[in-house]
Amino acid sequence: MPTMKVLAVDDQEFNLDLIDLAFMDNPSIQITRAVNGREALDILAADAGYSVILLDLAMPVMDGFETLSRLKAHPLWSKIPTIVVTANSEEKHRALREGASDFLSKPIDVEELKLRTHNYAKIKEYQDHLGDMNRILEEKVHERTTELQEALAFAKKTEYEISARLGKASEYRDMETGMHIKRMSHYSAKLAELAGLPPEEVELILYASPLHDIGKVGIPDRILLKPGRFTPEEFEIMKLHTVIGGRMLETDGSYPVIDAGRIIALQHHEKVDGTGYPAGLKRDEIHMHALIVSIADVFDALSSQRVYKKAFTIEETLEILRQGCGTHFDERLVYLLIENLEAFTAIKEAFPDEEESPSIMSLIDQLQ
Repeated sequence: MPTMKVLAVDDQEFNLDLIDLAFMDNPSIQITRAVNGREALDILAADAGYSVILLDLAMPVMDGFETLSRLKAHPLWSKIPTIVVTANSEEKHRALREGASDFLSKPIDVEELKLRTHNYAKIKEYQDHLGDMNRILEEKVHERTTELQEALAFAKKTEYEISARLGKASEYRDMETGMHIKRMSHYSAKLAELAGLPPEEVELILYASPLHDIGKVGIPDRILLKPGRFTPEEFEIMKLHTVIGGRMLETDGSYPVIDAGRIIALQHHEKVDGTGYPAGLKRDEIHMHALIVSIADVFDALSSQRVYKKAFTIEETLEILRQGCGTHFDERLVYLLIENLEAFTAIKEAFPDEEESPSIMSLIDQLQ
Protein backbone atom coordinates (compact mmCIF):
# COMPACT_ATOMS: atom_id res chain seq x y z
CA MET A 1 0.00 0.00 0.00
CA PRO A 2 1.46 3.44 -0.93
CA THR A 3 2.39 5.84 1.87
CA MET A 4 -0.07 8.66 2.55
CA LYS A 5 1.64 11.72 4.02
CA VAL A 6 -0.27 13.84 6.53
CA LEU A 7 0.86 17.29 7.68
CA ALA A 8 -0.31 18.00 11.25
CA VAL A 9 -0.16 21.70 12.18
CA ASP A 10 -0.71 22.58 15.86
CA ASP A 11 1.20 24.59 18.46
CA GLN A 12 0.27 22.11 21.23
CA GLU A 13 2.66 19.16 21.54
CA PHE A 14 -0.07 17.12 23.24
CA ASN A 15 -2.33 17.36 20.19
CA LEU A 16 0.50 16.41 17.83
CA ASP A 17 1.37 13.44 20.04
CA LEU A 18 -2.27 12.37 19.97
CA ILE A 19 -2.29 12.44 16.18
CA ASP A 20 0.93 10.39 16.09
CA LEU A 21 -0.56 7.81 18.41
CA ALA A 22 -3.78 7.62 16.40
CA PHE A 23 -1.90 6.42 13.32
CA MET A 24 0.82 4.41 15.01
CA ASP A 25 -0.79 1.12 13.95
CA ASN A 26 -1.14 2.23 10.32
CA PRO A 27 2.25 2.17 8.54
CA SER A 28 0.68 3.60 5.36
CA ILE A 29 0.12 6.95 7.11
CA GLN A 30 3.22 9.12 7.61
CA ILE A 31 2.81 12.12 9.95
CA THR A 32 4.87 15.32 9.59
CA ARG A 33 4.63 17.93 12.37
CA ALA A 34 4.52 21.74 12.20
CA VAL A 35 3.97 24.03 15.20
CA ASN A 36 2.56 27.01 13.25
CA GLY A 37 1.37 28.05 9.83
CA ARG A 38 4.69 29.50 8.75
CA GLU A 39 6.52 26.25 9.45
CA ALA A 40 3.76 24.32 7.64
CA LEU A 41 4.15 26.48 4.51
CA ASP A 42 7.93 26.01 4.58
CA ILE A 43 7.44 22.24 4.71
CA LEU A 44 5.01 22.37 1.78
CA ALA A 45 7.39 24.58 -0.18
CA ALA A 46 9.97 21.79 0.05
CA ASP A 47 7.49 18.99 -0.65
CA ALA A 48 3.89 19.52 -1.76
CA GLY A 49 3.14 15.80 -1.93
CA TYR A 50 0.86 15.60 1.11
CA SER A 51 -2.45 13.78 1.12
CA VAL A 52 -4.14 15.67 3.99
CA ILE A 53 -3.43 18.72 6.17
CA LEU A 54 -4.74 18.70 9.77
CA LEU A 55 -4.83 22.39 10.70
CA ASP A 56 -5.34 23.97 14.11
CA LEU A 57 -6.81 27.47 13.98
CA ALA A 58 -5.44 29.10 17.13
CA MET A 59 -1.63 29.31 16.72
CA PRO A 60 1.12 31.92 17.13
CA VAL A 61 3.31 33.32 14.30
CA MET A 62 0.69 32.45 11.64
CA ASP A 63 -2.75 31.27 12.69
CA GLY A 64 -4.91 28.73 10.92
CA PHE A 65 -7.03 31.25 9.00
CA GLU A 66 -4.06 33.00 7.39
CA THR A 67 -2.51 29.62 6.69
CA LEU A 68 -5.75 28.41 5.10
CA SER A 69 -5.92 31.56 2.97
CA ARG A 70 -2.38 31.00 1.65
CA LEU A 71 -3.04 27.34 1.04
CA LYS A 72 -6.11 28.07 -1.09
CA ALA A 73 -4.25 30.73 -3.09
CA HIS A 74 -1.51 28.29 -4.11
CA PRO A 75 -1.94 26.25 -7.34
CA LEU A 76 -0.64 23.01 -5.77
CA TRP A 77 -1.40 23.35 -2.06
CA SER A 78 -5.02 24.28 -2.74
CA LYS A 79 -5.60 20.73 -4.01
CA ILE A 80 -4.63 19.16 -0.65
CA PRO A 81 -7.70 18.44 1.54
CA THR A 82 -7.48 20.56 4.70
CA ILE A 83 -9.30 19.47 7.87
CA VAL A 84 -9.45 22.21 10.50
CA VAL A 85 -9.34 21.22 14.17
CA THR A 86 -11.16 23.58 16.55
CA ALA A 87 -13.42 23.72 19.60
CA ASN A 88 -15.18 26.89 18.41
CA SER A 89 -18.28 26.30 16.24
CA GLU A 90 -18.16 29.83 14.76
CA GLU A 91 -14.53 29.33 13.72
CA LYS A 92 -15.28 26.04 12.00
CA HIS A 93 -18.10 27.66 10.01
CA ARG A 94 -15.77 30.48 8.94
CA ALA A 95 -13.05 27.97 8.03
CA LEU A 96 -15.46 26.00 5.86
CA ARG A 97 -16.53 29.20 4.10
CA GLU A 98 -12.89 30.04 3.41
CA GLY A 99 -12.14 26.71 1.76
CA ALA A 100 -11.51 24.08 4.44
CA SER A 101 -12.52 20.60 3.31
CA ASP A 102 -13.92 19.49 6.67
CA PHE A 103 -13.52 19.99 10.43
CA LEU A 104 -12.84 18.04 13.62
CA SER A 105 -14.08 19.23 16.96
CA LYS A 106 -11.88 19.37 20.05
CA PRO A 107 -11.42 17.35 22.12
CA ILE A 108 -10.43 15.09 19.22
CA ASP A 109 -12.27 11.80 18.76
CA VAL A 110 -9.43 9.49 17.72
CA GLU A 111 -11.61 7.14 15.70
CA GLU A 112 -13.23 10.04 13.84
CA LEU A 113 -9.76 11.52 13.21
CA LYS A 114 -8.56 8.27 11.67
CA LEU A 115 -11.65 7.76 9.51
CA ARG A 116 -11.82 11.32 8.17
CA THR A 117 -8.08 11.50 7.53
CA HIS A 118 -8.08 8.16 5.73
CA ASN A 119 -11.16 9.07 3.64
CA TYR A 120 -9.71 12.41 2.53
CA ALA A 121 -6.36 10.79 1.82
CA LYS A 122 -8.15 8.33 -0.49
CA ILE A 123 -10.02 11.22 -2.15
CA LYS A 124 -6.72 13.03 -2.75
CA GLU A 125 -5.19 9.85 -4.16
CA TYR A 126 -8.15 9.46 -6.52
CA GLN A 127 -7.95 13.14 -7.56
CA ASP A 128 -4.23 12.81 -8.23
CA HIS A 129 -4.86 9.68 -10.28
CA LEU A 130 -7.60 11.45 -12.20
CA GLY A 131 -5.28 14.42 -12.78
CA ASP A 132 -2.58 12.08 -14.08
CA MET A 133 -5.07 10.43 -16.40
CA ASN A 134 -6.22 13.83 -17.69
CA ARG A 135 -2.62 14.91 -18.20
CA ILE A 136 -1.82 11.70 -20.07
CA LEU A 137 -4.98 12.10 -22.14
CA GLU A 138 -4.09 15.72 -22.96
CA GLU A 139 -0.59 14.64 -23.96
CA LYS A 140 -2.02 11.93 -26.20
CA VAL A 141 -4.52 14.35 -27.72
CA HIS A 142 -1.72 16.86 -28.30
CA GLU A 143 0.47 14.15 -29.79
CA ARG A 144 -2.28 12.93 -32.13
CA THR A 145 -3.25 16.52 -33.01
CA THR A 146 0.36 17.30 -33.87
CA GLU A 147 0.56 14.18 -36.03
CA LEU A 148 -2.68 15.12 -37.77
CA GLN A 149 -1.51 18.69 -38.34
CA GLU A 150 1.76 17.40 -39.78
CA ALA A 151 -0.15 15.01 -42.04
CA LEU A 152 -2.48 17.79 -43.19
CA ALA A 153 0.47 20.12 -43.76
CA PHE A 154 2.19 17.44 -45.84
CA ALA A 155 -1.01 16.82 -47.81
CA LYS A 156 -1.37 20.55 -48.45
CA LYS A 157 2.27 20.83 -49.48
CA THR A 158 1.84 17.87 -51.81
CA GLU A 159 -1.26 19.40 -53.38
CA TYR A 160 0.55 22.72 -53.84
CA GLU A 161 3.45 20.90 -55.49
CA ILE A 162 1.08 19.05 -57.83
CA SER A 163 -0.55 22.35 -58.75
CA ALA A 164 2.82 23.95 -59.49
CA ARG A 165 3.92 21.00 -61.60
CA LEU A 166 0.68 20.97 -63.59
CA GLY A 167 1.00 24.71 -64.13
CA LYS A 168 4.52 24.17 -65.43
CA ALA A 169 3.25 21.47 -67.77
CA SER A 170 0.85 23.93 -69.40
CA GLU A 171 3.66 26.47 -69.62
CA TYR A 172 5.78 24.03 -71.67
CA ARG A 173 2.94 23.62 -74.16
CA ASP A 174 2.51 27.37 -74.62
CA MET A 175 4.68 30.34 -75.48
CA GLU A 176 4.40 31.82 -71.99
CA THR A 177 7.30 31.98 -69.55
CA GLY A 178 7.57 30.48 -66.10
CA MET A 179 7.79 34.00 -64.71
CA HIS A 180 4.38 34.77 -66.19
CA ILE A 181 2.91 31.95 -64.11
CA LYS A 182 4.63 33.22 -60.96
CA ARG A 183 3.73 36.86 -61.53
CA MET A 184 0.15 36.05 -62.40
CA SER A 185 -0.31 33.87 -59.31
CA HIS A 186 1.15 36.55 -57.03
CA TYR A 187 -0.93 39.25 -58.73
CA SER A 188 -3.99 37.08 -58.12
CA ALA A 189 -3.15 36.56 -54.45
CA LYS A 190 -2.53 40.29 -53.91
CA LEU A 191 -5.79 41.21 -55.63
CA ALA A 192 -7.65 38.62 -53.54
CA GLU A 193 -6.12 40.12 -50.39
CA LEU A 194 -7.13 43.64 -51.43
CA ALA A 195 -10.64 42.38 -52.17
CA GLY A 196 -10.94 41.29 -48.53
CA LEU A 197 -10.79 37.54 -48.98
CA PRO A 198 -9.61 35.64 -45.87
CA PRO A 199 -5.93 34.60 -45.68
CA GLU A 200 -6.64 30.92 -46.33
CA GLU A 201 -8.50 31.82 -49.53
CA VAL A 202 -5.72 34.18 -50.62
CA GLU A 203 -3.27 31.29 -50.22
CA LEU A 204 -5.64 29.01 -52.13
CA ILE A 205 -5.72 31.41 -55.10
CA LEU A 206 -1.93 31.76 -55.02
CA TYR A 207 -1.52 28.02 -55.57
CA ALA A 208 -4.59 27.36 -57.73
CA SER A 209 -4.14 30.18 -60.26
CA PRO A 210 -1.20 28.49 -62.10
CA LEU A 211 -3.74 25.91 -63.27
CA HIS A 212 -5.74 28.46 -65.26
CA ASP A 213 -4.41 27.36 -68.66
CA ILE A 214 -3.82 23.65 -67.93
CA GLY A 215 -6.38 22.79 -70.62
CA LYS A 216 -4.01 24.03 -73.31
CA VAL A 217 -2.26 20.66 -73.15
CA GLY A 218 -5.26 19.37 -75.12
CA ILE A 219 -5.05 21.97 -77.91
CA PRO A 220 -3.20 20.90 -81.12
CA ASP A 221 0.19 22.53 -81.69
CA ARG A 222 -0.88 23.85 -85.11
CA ILE A 223 -3.35 26.08 -83.31
CA LEU A 224 -1.72 26.68 -79.93
CA LEU A 225 1.62 27.70 -81.46
CA LYS A 226 0.26 29.54 -84.47
CA PRO A 227 2.03 32.90 -84.73
CA GLY A 228 -0.74 34.74 -86.55
CA ARG A 229 -4.42 35.35 -85.83
CA PHE A 230 -6.79 32.42 -85.49
CA THR A 231 -9.46 31.69 -88.03
CA PRO A 232 -12.99 31.52 -86.52
CA GLU A 233 -12.79 27.74 -86.61
CA GLU A 234 -9.37 27.72 -84.93
CA PHE A 235 -10.56 30.11 -82.22
CA GLU A 236 -13.48 27.83 -81.41
CA ILE A 237 -11.00 25.00 -80.88
CA MET A 238 -8.74 27.27 -78.83
CA LYS A 239 -11.64 28.20 -76.56
CA LEU A 240 -12.00 24.54 -75.65
CA HIS A 241 -8.92 24.78 -73.39
CA THR A 242 -11.24 26.08 -70.66
CA VAL A 243 -13.53 23.06 -70.89
CA ILE A 244 -10.58 20.68 -71.17
CA GLY A 245 -8.99 22.26 -68.08
CA GLY A 246 -12.22 21.97 -66.14
CA ARG A 247 -12.54 18.29 -66.99
CA MET A 248 -8.89 17.56 -66.22
CA LEU A 249 -9.25 18.99 -62.73
CA GLU A 250 -12.54 17.36 -61.76
CA THR A 251 -12.34 15.75 -58.28
CA ASP A 252 -14.67 14.53 -55.57
CA GLY A 253 -14.22 17.83 -53.73
CA SER A 254 -11.46 16.57 -51.42
CA TYR A 255 -8.68 18.72 -52.88
CA PRO A 256 -9.21 22.46 -52.27
CA VAL A 257 -6.41 23.70 -54.55
CA ILE A 258 -7.35 21.41 -57.45
CA ASP A 259 -11.04 22.26 -56.99
CA ALA A 260 -10.27 25.99 -57.06
CA GLY A 261 -8.03 25.43 -60.08
CA ARG A 262 -10.90 23.69 -61.89
CA ILE A 263 -13.18 26.70 -61.40
CA ILE A 264 -10.45 29.12 -62.49
CA ALA A 265 -9.54 27.03 -65.56
CA LEU A 266 -13.18 26.79 -66.58
CA GLN A 267 -14.22 30.41 -65.96
CA HIS A 268 -11.19 32.69 -66.40
CA HIS A 269 -12.32 33.70 -69.91
CA GLU A 270 -15.88 34.54 -68.88
CA LYS A 271 -16.80 38.23 -69.03
CA VAL A 272 -19.07 40.18 -66.70
CA ASP A 273 -21.36 41.21 -69.58
CA GLY A 274 -21.93 37.55 -70.55
CA THR A 275 -19.96 37.61 -73.83
CA GLY A 276 -17.14 35.40 -72.58
CA TYR A 277 -16.67 31.66 -72.90
CA PRO A 278 -17.29 28.76 -72.52
CA ALA A 279 -20.67 29.28 -70.79
CA GLY A 280 -21.44 32.98 -71.30
CA LEU A 281 -21.72 33.61 -67.54
CA LYS A 282 -22.49 37.09 -66.18
CA ARG A 283 -21.22 38.96 -63.11
CA ASP A 284 -22.30 37.05 -59.96
CA GLU A 285 -22.48 33.83 -61.97
CA ILE A 286 -18.70 34.01 -62.33
CA HIS A 287 -16.71 32.81 -59.33
CA MET A 288 -14.66 35.50 -57.55
CA HIS A 289 -11.50 33.43 -58.06
CA ALA A 290 -12.00 33.48 -61.84
CA LEU A 291 -12.76 37.22 -61.87
CA ILE A 292 -9.51 37.87 -60.01
CA VAL A 293 -7.34 35.59 -62.15
CA SER A 294 -8.83 37.01 -65.34
CA ILE A 295 -7.57 40.51 -64.44
CA ALA A 296 -4.20 39.27 -63.17
CA ASP A 297 -3.64 37.20 -66.32
CA VAL A 298 -4.50 40.04 -68.70
CA PHE A 299 -2.48 42.58 -66.68
CA ASP A 300 0.63 40.44 -67.00
CA ALA A 301 0.02 39.41 -70.61
CA LEU A 302 -0.33 43.05 -71.71
CA SER A 303 2.58 44.44 -69.70
CA SER A 304 5.05 41.68 -70.64
CA GLN A 305 7.01 41.10 -73.83
CA ARG A 306 6.39 37.97 -75.88
CA VAL A 307 8.00 36.60 -79.02
CA TYR A 308 4.93 37.75 -80.94
CA LYS A 309 4.53 41.23 -79.36
CA LYS A 310 6.21 44.01 -77.44
CA ALA A 311 5.22 44.87 -73.89
CA PHE A 312 2.61 47.57 -73.40
CA THR A 313 3.54 50.30 -70.95
CA ILE A 314 1.88 50.19 -67.56
CA GLU A 315 -0.19 53.23 -68.51
CA GLU A 316 -1.38 51.55 -71.71
CA THR A 317 -2.12 48.33 -69.81
CA LEU A 318 -4.20 50.15 -67.18
CA GLU A 319 -6.11 52.04 -69.86
CA ILE A 320 -7.07 48.75 -71.55
CA LEU A 321 -8.24 47.39 -68.19
CA ARG A 322 -10.29 50.54 -67.59
CA GLN A 323 -11.91 50.19 -70.99
CA GLY A 324 -12.86 46.63 -70.12
CA CYS A 325 -14.59 47.60 -66.86
CA GLY A 326 -18.23 46.54 -66.82
CA THR A 327 -17.91 44.49 -70.00
CA HIS A 328 -14.90 42.23 -69.64
CA PHE A 329 -13.76 42.84 -66.06
CA ASP A 330 -15.24 43.45 -62.64
CA GLU A 331 -14.89 47.21 -62.05
CA ARG A 332 -14.14 47.04 -58.33
CA LEU A 333 -11.30 44.58 -58.83
CA VAL A 334 -9.75 46.63 -61.64
CA TYR A 335 -9.73 49.77 -59.51
CA LEU A 336 -8.29 47.90 -56.55
CA LEU A 337 -5.37 47.00 -58.81
CA ILE A 338 -5.02 50.57 -60.10
CA GLU A 339 -5.23 52.12 -56.63
CA ASN A 340 -2.56 49.72 -55.34
CA LEU A 341 -0.35 49.73 -58.42
CA GLU A 342 2.91 49.88 -56.42
CA ALA A 343 2.23 46.45 -54.95
CA PHE A 344 1.76 44.97 -58.41
CA THR A 345 4.79 46.66 -59.96
CA ALA A 346 6.85 45.33 -57.02
CA ILE A 347 5.71 41.80 -57.93
CA LYS A 348 6.58 42.46 -61.58
CA GLU A 349 10.08 43.53 -60.58
CA ALA A 350 10.50 40.55 -58.26
CA PHE A 351 9.83 38.05 -61.08
CA PRO A 352 11.42 39.40 -64.27
CA ASP A 353 11.21 37.36 -67.45
CA GLU A 354 14.06 34.98 -68.21
CA GLU A 355 16.09 35.74 -71.30
CA GLU A 356 14.80 32.64 -73.03
CA SER A 357 11.39 31.11 -72.70
CA PRO A 358 11.53 27.52 -71.42
CA SER A 359 8.99 26.33 -73.97
CA ILE A 360 9.06 22.70 -74.96
CA MET A 361 9.45 23.70 -78.61
CA SER A 362 12.70 25.55 -77.91
CA LEU A 363 14.00 22.56 -75.96
CA ILE A 364 13.16 20.25 -78.85
CA ASP A 365 14.94 22.58 -81.26
CA GLN A 366 18.05 22.43 -79.09
CA LEU A 367 18.05 18.62 -79.22
CA GLN A 368 17.74 18.43 -83.01
